[in-house]
Amino acid sequence: MKKNVKTPLWVSLKRGLLGRCPQCGTGKLFKSYLKQVQSCSSCGEKLDHIRADDGPAWLSILLAGHLMIPFILAFNQEDSLPEWAAMTLWPLLSVVLILMILPRTKGLFIALIWRQGN
Repeated sequence: MKKNVKTPLWVSLKRGLLGRCPQCGTGKLFKSYLKQVQSCSSCGEKLDHIRADDGPAWLSILLAGHLMIPFILAFNQEDSLPEWAAMTLWPLLSVVLILMILPRTKGLFIALIWRQGN
């Protein structure tokens, strides 16, 4: 893909969510769980200067909270779980959900920052 061609915003965001280069969509965005690559292995786009900072963590916690609250409220209304089980289950599920969402939100923020600077 040519450097002077501007990728549409929604395409860049989708690629970021999938953990792919926002420019070409084929190269990987991360070399490990949250460690981003210096540049795309496919198109050579420089990505190491982009810093997402606390945005992905904030969005991950916000999304996980909104996804977990309906389940927590539904189970707690019926008193179907003992207190010790609820105090173990809900934090554990919340952490797992946040860890699943975090790389995707970081990819989203990297793609958004890349697109605004492009």
